[in-house]
Amino acid sequence: MPITWTRAARALMPTPRVSVIVPCFNLGRYLPEAISSVRHQTFTDFEIVVVDDGSTDAETAKVLAATNGSGIRIIRSVNRGLPAARNLGISEARGEFISCLDADDLFDPAWLDTAVARLDADPGLAFVSHWLEAFGDEEGPWTPGRSDLAALLDQNVFNGAALFRRQLVDAVGGFDETMRDGCEDWEFWIRVMERGYRGAIIPAPLYRYRRRPDSMSRAMTGSDTWFRLFGELIDKHSSSYRDHLLDLLLRREWTIARLCRGIDAVQEELPTVLEPAVRMRRRELEGARARLTEREALEELAQKREELAVLRTHAHNLETVNRALHERIEGLHQSWSWRLTLPLRRVSEWLRFR
Repeated sequence: MPITWTRAARALMPTPRVSVIVPCFNLGRYLPEAISSVRHQTFTDFEIVVVDDGSTDAETAKVLAATNGSGIRIIRSVNRGLPAARNLGISEARGEFISCLDADDLFDPAWLDTAVARLDADPGLAFVSHWLEAFGDEEGPWTPGRSDLAALLDQNVFNGAALFRRQLVDAVGGFDETMRDGCEDWEFWIRVMERGYRGAIIPAPLYRYRRRPDSMSRAMTGSDTWFRLFGELIDKHSSSYRDHLLDLLLRREWTIARLCRGIDAVQEELPTVLEPAVRMRRRELEGARARLTEREALEELAQKREELAVLRTHAHNLETVNRALHERIEGLHQSWSWRLTLPLRRVSEWLRFR
């Protein structure tokens, strides 16, 4: 059973500057690596709060049991979804700053150090995000640029693990627990910036985002769910979308124009670069096939040679046996019994052919 932390017990504990909230639902196979990435931070004044969001698999239960009592607080709940698990962890957190780490992702060792230093240097800054590097079944960087409200309304330019001041939750509320299918962090950042708080993006890949086939983000973007959730964002923040409509349309036009330029570049590149490259690869493939056929023929010839060598060995053995028989026959010819009966055998042969 996990340790039960009463409010009185928490009050007696030293207050950390950072609370790292790690919601976990059936992701026990990744949880130790995620926790290890927190423990290896260059910044050390933090606590880790793991929220078990009603996990049902045996591996997660085993990992949580092994984690219990290692200086990590474990809070259990019935399954209520990611935003509710984050809110529960935040309600139990004691830190001045909050960062939510998904159980299958990883912090860069310098993340907390860099983020805390940025917030300390600018008291008017409410939260800081980062660039990230995707790994797993997809790899690549994510490097958002603008961090204003208009850019945020168009796409989520802040990661869910951004470090924010605890006072934000008291000021604007926590994550929207109705958004269980995704975009709950996007909605939270919109709400924060609508209240006039500022956020910033540290231009460094300080987070590693795991891409896996069964992830929530993959399920969201691989179906109509994303369009439904984007519609919910517009409904919840209609005044902001209305006020920034022109900027949004211009950003969409710019995005479409960039895609069109990319398509034009590919079409220009196709006959001059791609098609010759394809032809060259086809020739290489044909050569490889020919070499493979030649190799197969050589292997068949080598097999035939082995079979011929075996036959030659058999023939040599038969010849040896035959020579031995002839020698024995010749020995009989030379024997006395053979010479003594020779006249009788000659008479017998003469009578037989008369």
